[in-house]
Amino acid sequence: MENREMTENTENKEVVSRNFIEMEIDRDLAEGKYDTVHTRFPPEPNGYLHIGHAKSILLNYGLAQEYGGKFNMRFDDTNPTKEKMEFVESIKKDIAWLGADWEDRLFFASDYFDQMYEGAVKLIRKGKAYVSDLSADEIREYRGTLTQPGKKDPYSDRSIEENLELFENMKNGMYEDGAKVLRAKIDMASPNINMRDPILYRVAHMTHHNTGDKWCIYPMYDFAHPIEDAIEGITHSICTLEFEDHRPLYNWVVTELEYEKPPRQIEFAKLYLTNVVTGKRYIKKLVEDKIVDGWDDPRLVSIAALRRRGYTPESIKKFVELCGVSKANSSAEYAMLEYCVREDLKLKKSRMMAVLDPIKLVIDNYPEDQKEMLEAANNMENPELGTHQVPFGRELYIEREDFMEEPPKKYFRLFPGNEVRLMHAYFVKCVGFEKDESGKVTVVHCTYDPATKAGSGFSERKVKGTIHWVPVKEAVKATVRLYENLVDEEKGVYNKEDGSLNLNPNSLTVLENCYLEPAIAGAKAYDSFQFVRNGFFCVDYKDSREDALVFNRIVSLKSSFKLPKA
Repeated sequence: MENREMTENTENKEVVSRNFIEMEIDRDLAEGKYDTVHTRFPPEPNGYLHIGHAKSILLNYGLAQEYGGKFNMRFDDTNPTKEKMEFVESIKKDIAWLGADWEDRLFFASDYFDQMYEGAVKLIRKGKAYVSDLSADEIREYRGTLTQPGKKDPYSDRSIEENLELFENMKNGMYEDGAKVLRAKIDMASPNINMRDPILYRVAHMTHHNTGDKWCIYPMYDFAHPIEDAIEGITHSICTLEFEDHRPLYNWVVTELEYEKPPRQIEFAKLYLTNVVTGKRYIKKLVEDKIVDGWDDPRLVSIAALRRRGYTPESIKKFVELCGVSKANSSAEYAMLEYCVREDLKLKKSRMMAVLDPIKLVIDNYPEDQKEMLEAANNMENPELGTHQVPFGRELYIEREDFMEEPPKKYFRLFPGNEVRLMHAYFVKCVGFEKDESGKVTVVHCTYDPATKAGSGFSERKVKGTIHWVPVKEAVKATVRLYENLVDEEKGVYNKEDGSLNLNPNSLTVLENCYLEPAIAGAKAYDSFQFVRNGFFCVDYKDSREDALVFNRIVSLKSSFKLPKA
């Protein structure tokens, strides 16, 4: 259950629900432990951020905003084997897009490598760290298990002087990778396996994206992170639940290094989304195998992919808000994320007509050279968005599914002898159709009733069906991409036998010959619209050009998803 507290705002009598982190911060401020709130978001630049990271970003930034404090952006770049500047730039872009403003506080863990080295030397001088020659396999063996205590490292009794010399030699590149490590001297019998003389530094002859070849030893995350927080004056180090068992080590580091007003670590549950791929190893393989179009493929849930698909920062914030902040792990349905973007877009976006699977409709009794401009509301639910003009003529495109030669019962669209309304225009009656050699319908013939123009007040007869259309002469041709889940939801994300992904072969459908009403001409990257009956669509930033628009479907118009009752 989520740990929340209800407080009453006496001015407006609103009841405010506070999560457990806010309650802890309130207590710290009331007790004088801190006099401000300073948070940070510290990603490792080894891949693109995904929807789960959005929760951490918005939580840390939101807390700083709520308490009038500060928010830092910091890259935990202590592992040069996996880090790239491409990932640094993508992460900065994602966080700025979500609206988390770090102002002038952009930092790198590598900015503090000198202080970390000095901190390690301080621990050696205090008898709290030593250089070990054990191999990685031997360290694992000596470490013990969750039920068995560890064994004393045979190198743990080296003198302070010897350890200082060996550690400096490590820094000076005198040993090969894996030959030596620096370990904290804590308690090999601790019930918490993270406290059994954890590694603080390892030898790694790697070029770093920020510091180049200055260093050939690099700090471990559990040692580096508390130092980074302390140097920056972070008060509350908000992290995910898997670091809960690491908190004693976090506290040990800041205590032994004698920082004043050391930061406090608080853990919350990660945001899990059902039936999606978030593992960097899997996404990297999907990219390399060209199954997806990069880390920002709209079928992924990286923040860059969601942005490319057409999701808005507001929709992601709403989703994170609905998921809440808890100590208990849980999963959210992808349908809830879709609900949030649908709710955000429905009053903001213009409703346009777009025909994705076209056949031609000819109005036989409409003058060939005549064209008239019809008025169409941009958004029926939001009159403030105004109206636009749509040209109407003798030849139109309609959706193929809006005509049937032999319709079933309760089919109210076009079929021989039936009458429907053309949206914003007139009643038309089907009087015939043409087929090609294969028997496929290519043209539908109709007649129109001039007295039935939309807005004329005509009421002599009613029709049950209304269909949309676009004018043939003025139509804008476009490519439209329709998406389904990247994985097969019935089989689950991962294959139980070999751990591979159960991919959905129908996750992407590309429609090349779609026609849109001319008001959409000139749409720019990330512009989005509601296409009548088809959903919300966004101009693809990567593949779209002014003369060859490409649209990604953000989300369909309807879903069976409903928010659970409070």
